[in-house]
Amino acid sequence: MKRLFTLGLISIACVADPAPEPCQGAASLCNRRFNEVSALTTHNAMSNHEDGWAAPNQFLPIPRQLADGVRGLMLDIHEHEGQLMLCHGTCHAGSKPLAHGLTEIAAFLATNRREVLTLILESYIDAAPLTAAFTAAGLGESLHRQALNDPWPTLATMIAADRRLVVLTDRGAAPEFGILAIWEHAFDTPFAAESSDDLGCDLGRGDAAHPLFILNHFLTAPLALPQLAETVNFNPFLTERATACAVALGHIPNFVALDFYSLGDGLAAVNALNGL
Repeated sequence: MKRLFTLGLISIACVADPAPEPCQGAASLCNRRFNEVSALTTHNAMSNHEDGWAAPNQFLPIPRQLADGVRGLMLDIHEHEGQLMLCHGTCHAGSKPLAHGLTEIAAFLATNRREVLTLILESYIDAAPLTAAFTAAGLGESLHRQALNDPWPTLATMIAADRRLVVLTDRGAAPEFGILAIWEHAFDTPFAAESSDDLGCDLGRGDAAHPLFILNHFLTAPLALPQLAETVNFNPFLTERATACAVALGHIPNFVALDFYSLGDGLAAVNALNGL
């Protein structure tokens, strides 16, 4: 915006400083470290109704999830009939080539240069094929490398370095490449809740001294269902539980993991945790 000032007979045009660029949607997050920011996360992100999966965990596919503000994707990787596939349990209930999923993620990162994404992998394959898949998708140079016990960088630092993809896996870690062993960096709450009464703040896997906190906030009885998500995805229950667990475990939930994220107040809860 220009403002015109007159000094005697001389007019001077002053240009106001531009608004600071956002990180993860907000300028106030830029100077926060990665482990100080909360992200809306989709449980079994690949399993969705629109793509025809049986017993899906989400209504909408990954590109729409990312467009809606999801910044953490929980993905299961299997080898099926000689291909690396995104499947949940059995690939006969629904599947998608891992290469296609990674291509969608690469496209989002390429067109959204101020965003940082996290993949939380339940992997049934080893490091070599996993690293090869990320390389083939053109994501090798996007991966953030994080040494154990080093402080996490700020979002602004990760964006400036264009290392905007964090990958955590329970199998096939290759930390020198940027695929990190999840339980060396993170901890979570239990994931087998059947009713809202089961959603407490007990420690699940990992060590609460680790820098990343995964809040599992979904119900399976025995499968994920929209009506189950409707009982836990709305405020005040969602934000109150996330806040209570932050106090109980001494750490902001970095990943608020939901089934059927498009039902309820997931993004509002994450914004509240981030102070937005």
